[in-house]
Amino acid sequence: MILLTGATGTVGRLVTWRLSGVAPVRLLTRDPRRLGGGPRVEVVGGDFGDPRSLERALAGVRSALLVTADPLTHAHDEHFVTAARRAGVRHVVKLSALAVTDPGAADLITTWQRGNEQLLCESGLLWTLLRPRAFMSNTLSWARSVREDGVVRAPDGGAANATVDPRDIADVAAAALLDPDGHAGRAHALTGPEAISAAEQTEILAELLQRPLRFVELGPDEARELLRARYPKPLADALMESAARGRSGAKARVDPTVAELLGRPARSYREWAGDHLGAFGG
Repeated sequence: MILLTGATGTVGRLVTWRLSGVAPVRLLTRDPRRLGGGPRVEVVGGDFGDPRSLERALAGVRSALLVTADPLTHAHDEHFVTAARRAGVRHVVKLSALAVTDPGAADLITTWQRGNEQLLCESGLLWTLLRPRAFMSNTLSWARSVREDGVVRAPDGGAANATVDPRDIADVAAAALLDPDGHAGRAHALTGPEAISAAEQTEILAELLQRPLRFVELGPDEARELLRARYPKPLADALMESAARGRSGAKARVDPTVAELLGRPARSYREWAGDHLGAFGG
């Protein structure tokens, strides 16, 4: 039995599709009504804030995918790891972030991820860490303005980032969950095949859509205002710190791990955009 958390999120949903019918899968969600089952797939209710619900969900589980999303607390990871030990789980695959390897990254979100990694690695459980760069799917936040105005509005248009296709992350996660011994004790750096800027992504979208798009660069104050409208101030400030590192080139390094693990090249932004063109009006 494999347990997946974050099953309604970007990566968890994709991992579910890859494992459905391949291995028995249990999906953990706060609201089971939001998810349907499938071949060898069951859905259970539970919450990271409720340790007993986690223990029930983890009963009989061999491997688990751990995806947490609240940088204001370590309690969710602590509760899950404790429950996994008590339930006899053998292996946990943790979705983290590649920024943890950057000594200059000291923002709230990266510090939180480092602490969660340390917690798991010192737990006595077998572990695998997935450390992706920014998701290519983050550009879906541009979809409405592209459809309606033919404009992409974003900060730091020239900053290159080795963004990764979430489908590649899911492929690696599924491989690790199915083969604990082959991935235990390993931290996988997951990037795309090239470092690409927001302005270059805009050019690719324009080419695929066969219509002109305009890139409008947001200044720091505009970017901060938008972030604070979506996130609590501490998270918005952390994202601004992260963006500053991106401007210095800290996120541009391409890693070969995806190709080495999957036996094929990592998907490019052009491939991702081509497969999601409908969201942008294509």
